Amino acid sequence: MKVPQMIAAEFRRLTATRMSVLALLALVAVPVLYGGLYLWANQDPYAKFPEVPVALVVEDRGTAATADEPARNIGDEVADGLIADGAFDWHRVSAGEAAAGLDDSSYDFAITIPADFSDALASIQTDAPRQAEILLSTNDANSYLAGTIGKQAVERIRTEIAEKVGREAASLLLDSIATIRGNLVEAADGAAQLADGAGSAVDGAGRLADGASALAGGTAQLADGSARLADGTSRLTDGSAQVASGADQVADGNEQLAASADRVGAAVGDATAALPRARDEIAAELAARGVDQATIDAALARLDPLGADIEAGNARVQEVVGQIDELAVGSRQVADGSADLATGARSAADGAARLADGAAQAADGAAQLSAGVGTLQDGLGQLASGAGALRDGLADGVAQIPDSDQATRDAQAQTISDPIALETTEVAHADSYGAGLAPFFAALAGWIGIYALFLIVKPVSRRAVTALHSPLRVTLAGWLTPGVLGALQMAALYLVLAVTLGFQMSNPVATIGIMVLASATYAAIILALNVWFGSVGQFLGLVLMVLQLVTAGGTFPWQTLPAPLAALHQVLPMGYVVDALRQAMYGGDLARAGTDALVLVAWLAGALVLAAVGVTRMTHYRTLRDLQPSLIG
Repeated sequence: MKVPQMIAAEFRRLTATRMSVLALLALVAVPVLYGGLYLWANQDPYAKFPEVPVALVVEDRGTAATADEPARNIGDEVADGLIADGAFDWHRVSAGEAAAGLDDSSYDFAITIPADFSDALASIQTDAPRQAEILLSTNDANSYLAGTIGKQAVERIRTEIAEKVGREAASLLLDSIATIRGNLVEAADGAAQLADGAGSAVDGAGRLADGASALAGGTAQLADGSARLADGTSRLTDGSAQVASGADQVADGNEQLAASADRVGAAVGDATAALPRARDEIAAELAARGVDQATIDAALARLDPLGADIEAGNARVQEVVGQIDELAVGSRQVADGSADLATGARSAADGAARLADGAAQAADGAAQLSAGVGTLQDGLGQLASGAGALRDGLADGVAQIPDSDQATRDAQAQTISDPIALETTEVAHADSYGAGLAPFFAALAGWIGIYALFLIVKPVSRRAVTALHSPLRVTLAGWLTPGVLGALQMAALYLVLAVTLGFQMSNPVATIGIMVLASATYAAIILALNVWFGSVGQFLGLVLMVLQLVTAGGTFPWQTLPAPLAALHQVLPMGYVVDALRQAMYGGDLARAGTDALVLVAWLAGALVLAAVGVTRMTHYRTLRDLQPSLIG
């Protein structure tokens, strides 16, 4: 009997009755039902998140209005944004309603925005900043994954709020810097004006110093002249006394004395007439030398008593002259006039002394003024230097602060609050969550399908073993029968994935080829187990499926497995099936898929060799185990 005849005989057996046909069809449909229904249920759960009921509790009291900021409730803003976004089926409820709904599964999780939420966010502008909190409440008794999704949702909310608050804080900071820059510009302009004014003041102080020096020299001369005047009036006092004592002698020579008195009267009159002109010249000289009017008035005030005394003395001199002229009339009158002249001379001496004292004081004041003006000039020089340094420093500070407009500051605030943009490049892409799971469940469905087929397909035809004594043909026949049915299973599953569920297949031919190769490999492995161990081998196929279920790396990366299971991942075939299907379905590395296919071919060849060895043993002798009934069926 040839191999095709053995396969045909097995198919006739499998379709001999209506029930056997139904059983065959049901078993062929097992991987389609398993893989198709599971992937249909998990085709795109993320798209269903808007239907997940979530409780939203807002207890935020908000912040009170201030002179600079209006009242604000960030909790309400966040809640309005979440509801408008529609990422979940949000229900804004009270805290009690949220707790009750979480207990009775009305809500999958609850998010609470506490009463001090806005105050905490606003505290970043105070000297006691603190973090704001968002409370997540979950109930794993309802759904563990719902809690995980809730944590991801809260993290996203936290990130968005942090970005918003950071953007506002950065915007406030940048606006403040811009305001500071404007103030620094004004300060720099003022410092420049101050530097210019200080330079002008230094020049003026130099001229004032020159005038003060000249004033000091003039007042010193005035002091010397006043001293000489005092000395002269003192001598005048002595002379008038002598005149009084020699009044009698004057009587004898009144004509000569009258002539002398006339000359003296004329001289004193001229001096008195010249006094106002001298006073005006002194005032003009002091003003020309930069002395202020108050100082001039003070100096002249000290001279006024002397002028009065001089005018009084002039009057007396004229009177004496008149009396001398009258000496011719009477010597007694001359004697009396001489006494009066002596008295007036003493008064003139006293005035001259006071004038000398005032002039000396004026000289001292002028000297002090000159010294003070020098100190002022030095101080103004330091002021000018400091003002220049201030001007240059402010100009440098302004240059270091960027001059940005509002749009630029807004862009800078946005960048500061969210400085990193995630740009994703995909070497291979699964278009949905279901497509991401498809390689694993297609590989697992293939094993389940072959395992189910071996429940009704005979691994080895006892008749063929007895009649043919050809281990190779018996082995090929025992493998090709479930292999063909497994190929039909994989083709049907591929159609469900690609057509019914609409998963994108980057390389359809490679995908269906890997699925068929995987099914054929599984058939060889389970065949070998059945040949060597009988019904126990069928059970071992179930155990092997469970091992591969946890080691294939179909959901989490296989590197997360414990070390012993990770080692099995490197050996068992299902992990290579999953990897090859990912490369073919998502547009990955086909060379890598080819390497995975070679591993499957090695498993296939090795399993067929083991099965053939087992069949050879069966064709040459029987064991007691072959005669015992199966404990499984």
